[in-house]
Amino acid sequence: MANQTASYLLVALCLLVLVAKHAEARPPRLVPAVFVFGDSTVDVGNNNFLGGTRKEGKANFPQYGVDFPTSKPTGRFSNGFNTADQLAQLLGFPMSPPAYLSLSRPLKSHQFSKGVNFASGGSGLGEHTGRLIAGEVIPMSLQLEYFATVVEHMYKSAGSRRTASFLSKSIFFISTGSNDIFEYSFSRSNDRQFLLGLVASYKYYLKSLYRLGARKFSIVSIPPLGCTPSQRLRRLQQMGTQGCFDPLNDLSLRSYPMLAAMVEELAHELPGMAYSLGDAFTMVSFVFANPQTKDWNFTELVAACCGEGPFGASGCNQTVPLCGNRNDHLFWDGNHPTQAVSAIAAQTLFVGNGTFVSPINVLQLVQL
Repeated sequence: MANQTASYLLVALCLLVLVAKHAEARPPRLVPAVFVFGDSTVDVGNNNFLGGTRKEGKANFPQYGVDFPTSKPTGRFSNGFNTADQLAQLLGFPMSPPAYLSLSRPLKSHQFSKGVNFASGGSGLGEHTGRLIAGEVIPMSLQLEYFATVVEHMYKSAGSRRTASFLSKSIFFISTGSNDIFEYSFSRSNDRQFLLGLVASYKYYLKSLYRLGARKFSIVSIPPLGCTPSQRLRRLQQMGTQGCFDPLNDLSLRSYPMLAAMVEELAHELPGMAYSLGDAFTMVSFVFANPQTKDWNFTELVAACCGEGPFGASGCNQTVPLCGNRNDHLFWDGNHPTQAVSAIAAQTLFVGNGTFVSPINVLQLVQL
């Protein structure tokens, strides 16, 4: 399995290199547009425009963006590109579509020609998720309201038939739910009831997107949240031992089969719906088990690149130490992956095999 997986990833890595080094010769877009929904793993700057967001919910200051083409912070919770950027690059775009709140007003239809990114760091499926820690965020409900506004503009400018065709061929990329699970882990009660409610909310929003015209969904499940630097510190503080915070990982792991069953059922229920579901828990676990392959070489799997104190989990800002080689670190800050890890995630979503994506990968989804 490892050899087959490495070969898949090598093909995608070559595609990313071609995109990066030959931007002027970028291949044609594989889809008309990409629409992105979710949390800080795919946010490209929406939170920059929220007045009530605390520093914990923003990434528009150094050292964030140190490896972005401009070497400046953009609002991405990364040292460079995130997974939304790198999946978009594999689909023939220069990077993720722009953050919705960055678009000039009044909105114009040409602003949506490559898609829009609605994601908001700290947000989740729950209406109040993220508010306690990050302050103002854009919950999934409001992200869909914003998308409905975009669709309305499209209908007015291009008509219903052209808009429906445009949306049906586009990719809807979703990465959410981690913050809901993270917050619940501090006051656990009935785990099964919580996870059923979480999946039910996910189903509601997928159906809402479908009603608005979405047909092709690339969905990322919950990764092993307990292995982030912040949660390793949590275990050390609570239990006095080192390692991943197992109670959080247990919730992450249990959520996947429930999410997979729901999406499969929904695809049978909704005519024309197709999807690719990425198993983020298995993806990250594979990298933990295989930190060095011919495609990557991670030497630091525990500590954050940007941060100080135990596991570098203090938080990333311009005053804390920065690791010398971001490419050998799994984690950028206390909760987010480096650009190098995001690249592997995007590659796996795009051309990965059934171990990591099901029932098909994103490239196969595009070809439907």
